[in-house]
Amino acid sequence: MLTEKTRYRSYPKVPIERRVAAFGIDFVTIWFLSSFFVDALQWLVFLVGWFALRVIIVDKNKGQSLGRWALDMKVIDLRLNKVPTLLTLAKREAIVGVAAMLAMFGLEINFINGLSMLLLISPLLVDCCAAFADEQLAQAFHDRAAETIIIQTRRGFSLDLRLKKIYFEVKRNLQKIQK
Repeated sequence: MLTEKTRYRSYPKVPIERRVAAFGIDFVTIWFLSSFFVDALQWLVFLVGWFALRVIIVDKNKGQSLGRWALDMKVIDLRLNKVPTLLTLAKREAIVGVAAMLAMFGLEINFINGLSMLLLISPLLVDCCAAFADEQLAQAFHDRAAETIIIQTRRGFSLDLRLKKIYFEVKRNLQKIQK
């Protein structure tokens, strides 16, 4: 199957740390919104919010969720070289959404019960470890199941580049002050 994928257009790989940051932006946004609710309602709000942000908005926003827009990335269908269909996005995000919801509950348990926290976070870690192992396309398990990839794009906010610029300006100004 890998040789089949090599005939498709080659895209620049997105560094894993940028993908993690984009996922983190989406995850924290939905977690914050769902934290105003309790128990089963919190689960429901998280899943509905995840579906809205990572499927509906991605479909309407040319393959970008909030986090991917902030860091200049988008998801595309590997076979069609365009934004995936709603069904493909739903399949992809159902896998990672359930894993993210379990991780949310694991992080809420915190270190009170460390073993439960690790068990609840592990599905998300296993899903994303596949991206580290795949040197060619950097596909996580949910990407492989839906046959999608994350690519770089010029459309977005470039948050990472703006933060780097601010950091270096502050560093340069501090060095001037120290002299």
